[in-house]
Amino acid sequence: MSFTTCTTCGNRYEWSWEEAFDKFGFEDGDGLVMTDHVADFLRSTGLSVTVQQYGFHNLVITNIERDGQSLIPEPTQLGYDDPRDYLPEDIVDDLDRHFPEGREVRS
Repeated sequence: MSFTTCTTCGNRYEWSWEEAFDKFGFEDGDGLVMTDHVADFLRSTGLSVTVQQYGFHNLVITNIERDGQSLIPEPTQLGYDDPRDYLPEDIVDDLDRHFPEGREVRS
């Protein structure tokens, strides 16, 4: 898991990029939500990324496109299915490299 130190309270929050695709990620939205950091990284690689609010307090990546084509297959149950199971391998590899175990991500 990556981690982020809160600039307000100084606490360390551990998280994984997969939570940006999970309706219940980031402590169901009650924790430090890092969805925008994951989306911004994906955008920096040339992908188009859609982030939507799920429920009252959580943000989830709901679409990723390359060259106008969605990279999330149609039968995917967004917010519930494991993104490692439906995202293309190159994107999973990029996310693993950018958000590695034990690396601090600044908020």
